[in-house]
Amino acid sequence: MASTSSFLRSPATGAYGRVRWAKPLAPPKPHRSPLPPAATPGVLPRRLLLPAAAGIWDFLSGGAGGAAAAPLAVRRGMQLFKQGDVAGSVAEFDRAIELDPRQKAYLWQRGLSLYYLDRFEDAAEQFRLDVAANPNDTEESIWCFLSEAQLYGVEGARKRFLEVGLDRRPVMREAYDLFKDGGDPEKLASNFSSSSGGEVFYASLYAGLYYESQKNADQAKSHIVAACKSPYGSRSGDYMASLAVVHCQCRNWTLEG
Repeated sequence: MASTSSFLRSPATGAYGRVRWAKPLAPPKPHRSPLPPAATPGVLPRRLLLPAAAGIWDFLSGGAGGAAAAPLAVRRGMQLFKQGDVAGSVAEFDRAIELDPRQKAYLWQRGLSLYYLDRFEDAAEQFRLDVAANPNDTEESIWCFLSEAQLYGVEGARKRFLEVGLDRRPVMREAYDLFKDGGDPEKLASNFSSSSGGEVFYASLYAGLYYESQKNADQAKSHIVAACKSPYGSRSGDYMASLAVVHCQCRNWTLEG
């Protein structure tokens, strides 16, 4: 799980100027969510400060040996995931951890890949580590629920739900409440159907993922395919837009028609 005033993002910024990093010494988190996480105005989140500090120290001290190569392994893993090579992406993320064990607590990308390999226990562990490091990470909380719903059922996963701080993004606040408390995913999708492109995409994606947790494959497919075909899903370059496509590939869903 885990981003802006414009939904068009660069590799170093998420939607609305949000910057996310795989820490420490990780590459910029590409395009994750349509708005920045809750934070005190004028104060940088520690998710930004820690990798920067670690990188400066390694530079001044002549590098950190294998740790200096870890961000490259993360980038390779992310690229492989976007290309649909999920197993290959996990191999690269694991290599990054071998090179620099500090990476593990921040590799949300690894958790997503593990989910699509049906390694749900490992995925849940990864997301819990990420939330422990960043207690305002709404999306990792949701992905932990999705992983644990496959292990313990929806009610069992809800009893273990990771509560996080208030998210500034309206679409993610509503998605978080849906997964945490239950409700109607159609309401999530409809409430943002006239919003900006990023919110339409995220509402459709998380409505579909909620249906997946409920074992409703038809409705999950309807919403996640819609997310892929949305303007934001097809053109933004957001890592989560790539995830939506990978999701369809893993479920053998076609985007045609």
